[in-house]
Amino acid sequence: MTDKISDLLSKREQLKKGGGEERIKAQHVKGKLTAWERLELLVDPGSFTPFGTFVTHRANLFGMDKRRVYGDGVVTGLAKIDGRKVAVYLQDFTFMGGSVGEMHAAKIAATIRHALKTGVPIIGINDSGGARIQEGVDSLKGYGEIFYWNVMASGVVPQIVAIMGPCAGGAVYSPALADFIIMVRKTSYMFITGPRVVKAAIGEEVTFEELGGADVHAEKSGVADFVVDTEEEAIGLIKKLLSYLPPNNLDDPPYIDVGDDPEREDEYLNSIIPEDPLKSYDIREVIEGIVDKGSFLEVKERFAPNAVIGFARLNGHVVGIVANQPAVYAGALDIDSSDKISRFVRFCDAFNIPIITFVDVGGFLPGTVQEHGGVIRHGAKIIYAYSEATVPKITIIVRKAYGGAYIAMGSKHLGADFVYAWPTAEIAVMGPEPAVEIIYKRQLAEVENKEELVKKFAEDYRSKIANPYVPAERGYIDDVILPSETRPRIIKTLEFLLSKRERPPRPSRKHGVPPT
Repeated sequence: MTDKISDLLSKREQLKKGGGEERIKAQHVKGKLTAWERLELLVDPGSFTPFGTFVTHRANLFGMDKRRVYGDGVVTGLAKIDGRKVAVYLQDFTFMGGSVGEMHAAKIAATIRHALKTGVPIIGINDSGGARIQEGVDSLKGYGEIFYWNVMASGVVPQIVAIMGPCAGGAVYSPALADFIIMVRKTSYMFITGPRVVKAAIGEEVTFEELGGADVHAEKSGVADFVVDTEEEAIGLIKKLLSYLPPNNLDDPPYIDVGDDPEREDEYLNSIIPEDPLKSYDIREVIEGIVDKGSFLEVKERFAPNAVIGFARLNGHVVGIVANQPAVYAGALDIDSSDKISRFVRFCDAFNIPIITFVDVGGFLPGTVQEHGGVIRHGAKIIYAYSEATVPKITIIVRKAYGGAYIAMGSKHLGADFVYAWPTAEIAVMGPEPAVEIIYKRQLAEVENKEELVKKFAEDYRSKIANPYVPAERGYIDDVILPSETRPRIIKTLEFLLSKRERPPRPSRKHGVPPT
């Protein structure tokens, strides 16, 4: 019996060595932790319950019969993070570069299935060179199963993936199907085809970082939701993000009292909107002045910066924030910001997170680049997302709200529960200046210097049409409020809406078909 126990303990020690001491050293030289070291930082001490511990691959060709380790290059199990139950998988680059074979994939798929059965979030740490070539189509079959279960888990349990090394080829699609992606600068990258294939195929010379580095995906592609400098930061961010999310789609997000006075009114909000309607300001200052202090966690901060999205708390309750950013493109919507907003709204709706929308939008960005790129179908995604959402929806129009963009940004017409406006709000088909150019076209054509006349007509237009009181008279705005009283007003409104259970009389259907 003693020998058998010793044998088990020895095998457990081998487990943590992965591909061996030399591979572990190589991992450390790159500035990367091993899968087991990452696990230790990620989960609560003593909470990890592994499964698939002694799984090995079944391949025998190309010398694979001599290349076997327990776990097959991925650590999987159930655990707790800050006391909350999760399912985790961590790829181990020290064994065959973390490559995904049949059994490796089966363990990840099992992790997702366990998460679905127990109703807990999925946390994945990817560090893999891609498909295990030696296993051929079995490797591809394994990927397919992971993708399938990613889709089955979508909208049921939150899925967070941190990229802590390479993620290439088919491997990129599993993170892309998750809810949030975190990348680490200089040590992680994602791409469909690597630099060598790119050069061979189209003659383009590009580095790993330029092709699929963390900053590229944060700013240009929008693939990365968050970018950090170290793996320790990434793990800390996983924990922070998790604190805003419910375990599954049947539960509410966690309540945390941060000690901020729900009746707090910041006077600076009353003067934050410039007198000149053409001048910009930072919408983040508005958000920070209204939500619980220090609670705003911005998502996709560097992608499509003309829109701001993220999580925050109001009197301890988690909310999703959507806002136009007048400091970039005057807050106009475009292709990328439409995608950014619509996906976030749909995520919040899936996981019972109320949506608070701050509106300052003059319209959609004009030009051939946007029109030819499909801004129509992308913009329609916002309309679809808000119309579909049944969670509490509160909208605050802080300044401009013109045309189709006014409708799209959480208007009453798309099902907002409450819409408030600041006295600085301008709501109309278009801005006063272009409007009077159309309405008074003949009169303006008859004068040589029309600037003063345009200004006069524009002021008249503002007083008669482009102000918050006209739509308020029609019931499209529930109240015009002081900027400084926005926080207590939203909190009081939210208290009533948290019990909202909307079952609108919608047509019977399998599912809708949103614009792509």
